[in-house]
Amino acid sequence: MKNWIIVLLLLFAVTSCKTRNAAKKSKNSIKVDSTFVLENDQNPKDINEPIRNKLPFFEHVIPMPHFEQIKINSKVNVETGSFIPTLDATIYIEKDKKVWMNLQAFIITVARGMATPEGIKGQDKTSKTYIDSDFDYLNNLLNVNFIDYKSLEKILIGRTFVKVNDSQFTLTQNSQGFKMASNVNQKIVTDEKTREYKIVLNYDTNYDLLNVNLKDVLSPDELDVSYSNWEEINGIRLPRNVKIIIKGSKSSQILLENTKFDFSRMDTPYSVPSSYKKIEIK
Repeated sequence: MKNWIIVLLLLFAVTSCKTRNAAKKSKNSIKVDSTFVLENDQNPKDINEPIRNKLPFFEHVIPMPHFEQIKINSKVNVETGSFIPTLDATIYIEKDKKVWMNLQAFIITVARGMATPEGIKGQDKTSKTYIDSDFDYLNNLLNVNFIDYKSLEKILIGRTFVKVNDSQFTLTQNSQGFKMASNVNQKIVTDEKTREYKIVLNYDTNYDLLNVNLKDVLSPDELDVSYSNWEEINGIRLPRNVKIIIKGSKSSQILLENTKFDFSRMDTPYSVPSSYKKIEIK
């Protein structure tokens, strides 16, 4: 099998269509979902100390943007150790329902895929193969173990996709913006295994996400995602450029340039020809 399905699945996890609306401030409270655990710490901040009251920060970075669908056209460059030409990607997100992606090389469609709450599907049109799996395969590609549809959609719409406990993360501010770093190793448990990560997130002064770094403390595995050239389009903050580095037994790098954003609906055809061979995920 060629690299197209792998490229497709990597893009599902870390493509650059992260979005963020400006947060609406509330008087005394903030709606926090299961990603964040915010403790009641209202102590005043000492300018020389880490920020103790994280509520104003979370008010900006937690709220989900309001949209029904987003279409993104991107130029994709992938480095895996094997030659892969520059790809043209069309990414379509229908909120809470599906993420659809189409990849072209030299104007020819080489791969297509779809993610839903039930799992992920992908097909390589050059080798006539396809996959139909849960999110385990995607986690293995990224050297992590916490990606499901909910966290995938949070990645794609610019929200923190790992659980952040207020007491286990330190928030500081500098001239570049904000830094939130785990002060204890973050244990992420699934049915099969437990992994521990050091996690660092950086935001600029406008609360745009600049960088996310997850480092497995017991292995060389590391995921690093950087964002730049943020713009506001239709009231939603979007990055034009993303750089993804995946380190482990094998390392990969993905560079994305978002060239166009569209908020209209589009058809998302997906069917597998009967002649295609299914790739079993182990």
